Amino acid sequence: MLLRRPLAGHVAAGWLFSLLVLVLLSLLLWPGLPARAQPAAAAVASVQLDDLTWTELRALVAAGTTTVLLPAGGTEQSGPHMALGKHNVRVQALAGLIARGLGQALVAPVLAYVPEGSIEPPTAHMRFAGTVSVPEPVFEAVLESAVRSFRRHGFQEVVLLGDHGGYQASLQRVAAKLNREWGGAVRSGPRVLALVAYYRAASSGHAELLAQRGFGAAEIGSHAGLADTALSLAVDPALVRLPLLQRVPKYSAADGVVGDPSRASAALGQIGVDHIVAASIAAIRSARRSP
Repeated sequence: MLLRRPLAGHVAAGWLFSLLVLVLLSLLLWPGLPARAQPAAAAVASVQLDDLTWTELRALVAAGTTTVLLPAGGTEQSGPHMALGKHNVRVQALAGLIARGLGQALVAPVLAYVPEGSIEPPTAHMRFAGTVSVPEPVFEAVLESAVRSFRRHGFQEVVLLGDHGGYQASLQRVAAKLNREWGGAVRSGPRVLALVAYYRAASSGHAELLAQRGFGAAEIGSHAGLADTALSLAVDPALVRLPLLQRVPKYSAADGVVGDPSRASAALGQIGVDHIVAASIAAIRSARRSP
């Protein structure tokens, strides 16, 4: 009897050790658990160029992903109630939706430094703290270099998206210059497209849809008003300081606001999001069909 207890203890210990080994092997071999495989899969699924490795990008281009959207935002004041990076966040998110809707398209890093007015003496948005401005020639040189880089890496179509009105002419000048140099078009459409339809949909198009719902032009506004604020709420609510929307007296141009954002909502902004994405995709496809 004295010998059986140690023997039983050894048997039990051996059984427990075998069970532990089996559990560890199961954890290592279970297909859903390897942490290192998940980031790679997520990166490949992303349309954001920043999320890819260079070899993943090369493979995508070789497989036919030859359109890249180059979004331009801006770092500017948008009233006391909205973050300085509004344009940057919005254009990246909207470009992502457009790229997914198009298919076989990627989104380049957002160009956040854009013309915003004279620095000395300060004009336009530069009169408000936090705005960053660069001269038009500098902005256009950066755009041109970026487009040339994408062409070098195999992209056949570069679409310039501008979320801010002040540099729309610059986008068109750069596109026209490079299209003249490269012959203007390829089979699938223009090599460089300054997508005027994007900004038109984001500004006047969204405003018209809100007007159809009974909102007046003074409330809709042109900067940091109802339309602008609602669009930001739909894209990323963190951009908007909700408690400041009910300010009394209401904001004015002296605060950097043209319009009345007090009734802004994500639902009103989603109207703009849907319109911008649909109009942009339609315009790109139409440009591809045009000689």
